[in-house]
Amino acid sequence: MNNLLLTKIYQRLCDEVDRLGFSWPVSFTYNPLRYAWDGFAQYMRYSEGKKRAVFLGINPGPWGMTQTGVPFGEVNAVREFLGITKINIIPSDEFHVSRPVKGLACERSEVSGKRLWGLFRERFGTAEEFFKDNFVLNYCPLLFTAKNEKGGFRNLTPDKLVPSERQALCEICDEALAEAVKILRPEFVVGVGNFAYSCAESALRFSLGYTPVITKILHPSPANPLANKNWAENTAQQLTEEGVWQ
Repeated sequence: MNNLLLTKIYQRLCDEVDRLGFSWPVSFTYNPLRYAWDGFAQYMRYSEGKKRAVFLGINPGPWGMTQTGVPFGEVNAVREFLGITKINIIPSDEFHVSRPVKGLACERSEVSGKRLWGLFRERFGTAEEFFKDNFVLNYCPLLFTAKNEKGGFRNLTPDKLVPSERQALCEICDEALAEAVKILRPEFVVGVGNFAYSCAESALRFSLGYTPVITKILHPSPANPLANKNWAENTAQQLTEEGVWQ
């Protein structure tokens, strides 16, 4: 039942964010819920049952969900841990030559996704064991890129958008997140990084009919120096001490 209900939410979210427009500094916008829906739909099979914790990311990275449709969807983790071995990618003219979408044929690894799913694999052993009590979602389904000084592209998180455009996007994403959490009924919502935590705070505090514990962990991005030393060990200890993991 969760799968069906969540599918409807994210199909609507896909359509609604596609109707938005984004101005400078955004150069390209990717919507993996549109062209990589097959990967996301396969991932949704793990959504069944009440979850103790929902981990919340910000938005897709270029070598993760952008490639596979799976939140933090580092290719090797998707294939080997989640058991998704084939994803149908729908060609799109929104792809830029420097940021191609190759699905599971992508040869690059997203470090954040590798670290996050690696932690779950180390702790639980199998995807089935992890998903008995846990799930992972992204707040925003869109990847934003901006041109850099060298003519290439850098990633933009939603907080870097023009304020009016960010507000319109967040209103849609807030509603989708609140509806998803109502279905999954977690005791904890764990923001992966400060921005995801703030999004959870704004979307969930007064809209659920119950109050989950909203907490956060350090984002595993290599751009964060603190994440480059014992991130998995420190994060597992924190989640255990806070009661997210028993």
